[in-house]
Amino acid sequence: MKIILPPLGLILLACVAVAQQPTQAPAARPPAKPGFALTTSAFADGEKLPAKFTWAVRDKVVSVPLAWTNVPDNTVSFALIMHDPDTAPKQGVEDILHWMMFNIPGTARALPEGVPGTAVLPDGSIQTKNFRDKVGYLGPGAPSAGPYHHYTWELYALDTKLDLTPDAKRADVLKAMDGHVLAKAVLAAQFHM
Repeated sequence: MKIILPPLGLILLACVAVAQQPTQAPAARPPAKPGFALTTSAFADGEKLPAKFTWAVRDKVVSVPLAWTNVPDNTVSFALIMHDPDTAPKQGVEDILHWMMFNIPGTARALPEGVPGTAVLPDGSIQTKNFRDKVGYLGPGAPSAGPYHHYTWELYALDTKLDLTPDAKRADVLKAMDGHVLAKAVLAAQFHM
């Protein structure tokens, strides 16, 4: 009786195929972490801005309360920029800056309503001058003849503090943040007088 063996190449291929089969199912990936988010208790994202946060109340205007969640790991500070992109082209400027603050501590998770208009706050946060050359929050006041304007609050989570003073301009802050942004969250509202 003659035994016929398969060629050596087929035996090796069969061994490799058996060796490459997984011994267990691959581990499931953990669920994705929710994204960095900016909210307010004053209005729903994209809705009309209540009058108390605008020039409709003139000298009594207060800043919007803000809160944020899902902060990225290694966040050292936050920078906030509020602006009206709709007015800018009409006035021949890049942007209408309503509020800018930086070096908000990385442990912070909110800003209260009515942040005082001082350049340096007790927690080390720094506020700059707005479009009207005043420190702090400038309430929206788009003229009633026009359409609703969109105002945006942009919060940046940074891996550093910014080495800037209250005299910093928006371009200075953006340049200092370059390469240090871990995440960005945006909140929007509409308003006109």
